[in-house]
Amino acid sequence: MFIDKIKIYVKAGNGGNGAIAFHREKYVAAGGPSGGDGGNGGNIIFRVDSGSNTLLAFRYKRKFIAGNGGDGQGSKFHGATADDLYIPVPPGTLIKDPESGKIIHDMSENDGADYVCCKGGRGGWGNKHFATPTRQTPMFAKNGTKGEEREVVLELKMLADVGLIGMPSVGKSSILSVISSAKPKIADYHFTTLSPNLGVVSTGQERGFVAADIPGLIEGAADGAGLGHAFLRHVDRCRLLLHVVDISCFEGRDPVDDIKTINRELERYSPSLAKRPQIIIANKVDSLDREVVDVDAFEKFVSDNGWDMMYISAYTGENLDEMIKMVEKRLATLPPIAVYEREYDEADKFVEGGKETVITRENDKYIVEGDWIYNLMGQINFDNYESLDYFQRVLQKSGVFKALEDKGCKDGDTVSMYGFEFDYVK
Repeated sequence: MFIDKIKIYVKAGNGGNGAIAFHREKYVAAGGPSGGDGGNGGNIIFRVDSGSNTLLAFRYKRKFIAGNGGDGQGSKFHGATADDLYIPVPPGTLIKDPESGKIIHDMSENDGADYVCCKGGRGGWGNKHFATPTRQTPMFAKNGTKGEEREVVLELKMLADVGLIGMPSVGKSSILSVISSAKPKIADYHFTTLSPNLGVVSTGQERGFVAADIPGLIEGAADGAGLGHAFLRHVDRCRLLLHVVDISCFEGRDPVDDIKTINRELERYSPSLAKRPQIIIANKVDSLDREVVDVDAFEKFVSDNGWDMMYISAYTGENLDEMIKMVEKRLATLPPIAVYEREYDEADKFVEGGKETVITRENDKYIVEGDWIYNLMGQINFDNYESLDYFQRVLQKSGVFKALEDKGCKDGDTVSMYGFEFDYVK
């Protein structure tokens, strides 16, 4: 089974909580606070797996959760930092936002670097950090922050220099099997190829290019007919298209009409893809009957469109070496495989610094929400005066109180933050 698009859930680990502890040792007076810090949560990291070409591994496992950081302990012992969780994906996988469809990151071999999709939560400070000359026995510590979490769509767009396109049964798989070490399934019926196949074509002196056999396209492929709609995305990165036609007209189709049909579907799917350089490959020349096929009309049509063309036979091997040389020469003039730029902006979700604050009003109650506030409240001991005072100072400096007043909040009105309520006092 070939899977090239799937949605998964990923969550980084939470940071460990800081500890509240005091050093107590015989003959050591006033040992002071000794609460250790919590460890950081594990990150969610995507990594390119060059040996994979399908997302089949995600068919049964769609939740990936990294470990949480350990809690701090007494004697200034820090909690353990959790291991990062690495998720291997095939080269060419796009990580997308499921709501907007925008590209978050392109896992291509051209880049090859790991991508941190979700950052683990920070470990909270132990109470040793809050000791001051006037606060020698702090009775509070910070809790760790939550790790980031999100749903993402993984979409595979294969990395191939050359894409073999054409109607079913024109010989694309046969060509790929002869010019590379790929072993695609081949038979005399439509849609033998049920998934794209990749093959490395050697051109000598450790040079070569990657070719992909794209499953047969038919009229209506851009609307989902046949198999083409599912696999058109794999042509997107190809620098050059080898448009294969059956010049023998064995099945009674006109090669000119076939070319027009396929290019029309490419245009409907992606106008930029339809403008990609093409070489017309007239396969099955060994079975060509020039009394049946109007070769002159075919060659004129190809010439009028400015395409290069070559007659070959995947069966006898005729002109295959010449075709490879033509492809290599043409690729040398083309830009490298496309790497998609990031489209998704974190500002779509958070304002600068991640401190977006949403204030709504219900009668005389003002509800304050925001991810940063939720994380902040996890660090506060509301039963402790010093911790509560710290919470109020953070809200003041962050402009929350001013925003409340701008919304009309006045003395005596109730303010609610994730279940914590208090009367507002200027």
